[in-house]
Amino acid sequence: MRKAIREATTRLRRSPHFGAIALLAALRKRVMAPKCGKGRVTAAVVTALAGLLVFLALVAPRDVNQLGPAAFLRIPVEGLLGVALLLALPARTRRVAAAAGGALIGVLVLLKLFDMGFLAVLARPFDPVLDWVLLGNAQEFLSDSYGSTGALGATVAVVVLAVAVLVVLVWAVLHVTRLVEGHRTAALRAVAVLAVAWLAAFAIVGRDGGPIPVAARSTAALAVEKARQVPASLRDEREFTAQAKIDAFRGVPPDQMLTALRGKDVVVAFVESYGRSAVEDPQFAPQVTGVLDAAAARLGAAGFAARSGWLTSPVTGGGSWMAHATFYSGLRIDNEQRYRSLVASDRLTLTQAFRRASWETAALMPATDRAWPEGEFFGFDRVHDARTLGYRGPTFSWSPMPDQYVLSALERMERGRPDRGPLMAELALTSSHVPWTPTPRLVDWDAVGDGSVFAPMVVDAPPYDDSRSRLDYRTSIEYSLTSVLSYAETYGDDDLVLVLLGDHQPAPIITGENASHDVPITIVSRDRAVLDRISPWGWADGYTPGPQTPVWPMEAFRDRFLTAFGPRAAPTR
Repeated sequence: MRKAIREATTRLRRSPHFGAIALLAALRKRVMAPKCGKGRVTAAVVTALAGLLVFLALVAPRDVNQLGPAAFLRIPVEGLLGVALLLALPARTRRVAAAAGGALIGVLVLLKLFDMGFLAVLARPFDPVLDWVLLGNAQEFLSDSYGSTGALGATVAVVVLAVAVLVVLVWAVLHVTRLVEGHRTAALRAVAVLAVAWLAAFAIVGRDGGPIPVAARSTAALAVEKARQVPASLRDEREFTAQAKIDAFRGVPPDQMLTALRGKDVVVAFVESYGRSAVEDPQFAPQVTGVLDAAAARLGAAGFAARSGWLTSPVTGGGSWMAHATFYSGLRIDNEQRYRSLVASDRLTLTQAFRRASWETAALMPATDRAWPEGEFFGFDRVHDARTLGYRGPTFSWSPMPDQYVLSALERMERGRPDRGPLMAELALTSSHVPWTPTPRLVDWDAVGDGSVFAPMVVDAPPYDDSRSRLDYRTSIEYSLTSVLSYAETYGDDDLVLVLLGDHQPAPIITGENASHDVPITIVSRDRAVLDRISPWGWADGYTPGPQTPVWPMEAFRDRFLTAFGPRAAPTR
């Protein structure tokens, strides 16, 4: 026997293919031979890591509030179906399908992360068609709040993370595929057992098993939801265009517009993130309503009265420009597509109605630092922005200048001008914008000047802290409301009509989950005839609406306002 082996070996060595045969044999021995020691442990760890990554990608929730142990004690049906599909496919196409599946899982993980951020901040999921533009707004927010370097670092980190998620998950699925190929029988048995367990859990718990049932199918549901969202978002543009064409006030002659407000200065002050929670949540309401009550007493002594109601904003947590557009246009603007369609249309806005009726119109936009062509669409004769308001003080985190300075600029640049006509002005007040710190303090109105008086207020200001966010939010709302109502007390006269409202609720981190989209709105005037015009609305007397005060969609305000202050025969929709 030994002699035969030596002769065979001698002939093999003399063969011209001996080198290739020896190399293949060595590779086969290295790859296929059972591993031992560190190599075997490393292979087991890598395999376990790949499987864990795929599992986590499939069961991870898209809501940050669901993150916890229970979220990961689940059986993902997508994983079971994926393994079964791999086992059924021929070897030639199995790897291609695995790579495609890994890429798809990676995309769905990224969508989960987007949803997690949107749900936490805007209380709604990410729209894969309409919301990409908001990523640019987020980058601008980071730049304004933390500087260009911080914003650039965050942007680079996000891009790297996105690429890493896709690459790692493709690798993980391919690695799991090799494991399944090498252990077909064991894989089939595992899938069969887990499938029975999944069906049993689904049968016991059913569709009402709560947000994180054991029988998980959330990733498949997410894929279906996003797939359906695309045509729905595309269809929304056509529906909105049809809605925008219906306008009962388009043909009303200018001399019949707003006849009950002739000679009045109408100031619309949007207070950032001033929502229903600010006046009803026990964490905020005692202090915020205390500010309103104290101002009501002072303004009452000066002859002012007020009525207050609720409007349901189309957005929450952010997107102020969409709330403003909704308020002025009488159409629900809850996405960027609708906003772009609106400003490209000939829709009559509330501001345009004032301008047609011979009011001068102005907007004070302290957070705008570039050209704003939409101002002409909305009907503003003049737009005062961060470049033209003349502010020389410090920024307050995201907010470029204190609300008191913007109100002082209104008096200096618009209401204080000699030989002017009646004015309609919008103020976008930003001191209560996230991150709500540092917050300015009210100074004497004569000391406001160019804003340099506010400089000491940012020295040694504490950085943003999640644990203090609710307190900081409340403090900023108190400041903003105090500034607006102090302005009315200081500069108000018989011709001032102040419309004070919030644009939207703050983020869920402040309001908690499932908060409404309602915001307070208050109309303040010395002229009782103005308030009598809105008495049929059923609004509450004073500066705080009550629990039973009517709630309107924000888009309903334009028509009701034009009807109340125009001829009684003005059309309604």
